[in-house]
Amino acid sequence: MAAADRPTHRRPTINDVATASGVSRGTVSRVLTGEGYVSKESRAAVLKAVRTTGYVANRHARGLATQRSQTVAFILSEPQHRLFEDPNFGLLFRECTRALAAHDVMLVLTVAGDESDRKRVSRFVAEGGVDGALLVSTHAGSPLLDELLGVDVPLVLSGKPTSLEHDVAYVAADDREGSRRMVRHLRSAGRERIVTITGPMDTSGGVDRLAGYRDVVGEPDPRWIAEGDYTREGGRRAMTALLADRPDLDAVFVASDLMAAGALDALESAGRRVPEDVAVGGFDDSSVAAHCRPPLTTIQQPWARISREMVRLLMGMIEGESPAGMLLPTRLVERDSV
Repeated sequence: MAAADRPTHRRPTINDVATASGVSRGTVSRVLTGEGYVSKESRAAVLKAVRTTGYVANRHARGLATQRSQTVAFILSEPQHRLFEDPNFGLLFRECTRALAAHDVMLVLTVAGDESDRKRVSRFVAEGGVDGALLVSTHAGSPLLDELLGVDVPLVLSGKPTSLEHDVAYVAADDREGSRRMVRHLRSAGRERIVTITGPMDTSGGVDRLAGYRDVVGEPDPRWIAEGDYTREGGRRAMTALLADRPDLDAVFVASDLMAAGALDALESAGRRVPEDVAVGGFDDSSVAAHCRPPLTTIQQPWARISREMVRLLMGMIEGESPAGMLLPTRLVERDSV
């Protein structure tokens, strides 16, 4: 068939919908945007014509009419490489994307890992590029949260805010109770000298998981505690330091699965068997946990539900609801490291 003879497939337009429904273009526009009065008969005719023509509303035109972009920002306040190293971030992004798709809203990934990125992201949000934002991994002392709150755009945090001085919406796992459950589990396995590798102490997860550990063991010798950074290498370094300071340790609670994988590396290098010599408990139940050797006993965060609740709160705020905070329960997942 010659190129000139090939059928063309033109995308249906609002004019096609008007012709098919027998109403004006303006009436079609009012039905699609929800603005202005349209009779019940005309509305039914337009909606039928939309279905029969296969018309899909232009997102930009709809945004002009509704003053919304139908877009939400996913802001990761970590260096870019962490997005690919830590499976929790990718999982959270995927689940939030899925939850927003039900609202026909796009999720745009932005990374604010350094000052220049932070300024660029803040400017993007302030200029009306999105209808709302989901902020992941907030650190105490970072100006990002204050800047985002200052532009009056609906915002929901993943994790508790490091400071409660603001009325901020958030969804978080119950980190403190989850860490209590893990340390009690280590105790029930007969372990008495339980050390811990914390998360960064400028994050709510780092603070609350350490608090849960202390709730069970009391106020331990400072040599029982090593601060980590939620990376595998950070976990390896912290475990090496703990072995040097407390060579008689028989268990370690690690505040993330990725750090726990690094702790297992250090224990193997030191000739310590897991769990025979040292029991290891993690936190997250990320994809890393099942692939550790041995597979990691850990605390499961309900990532899918966290994502759904973040999106639910954000969509409510976009519609004018007040911000709210939510803590979700965790679950112990037993594998072979304890």
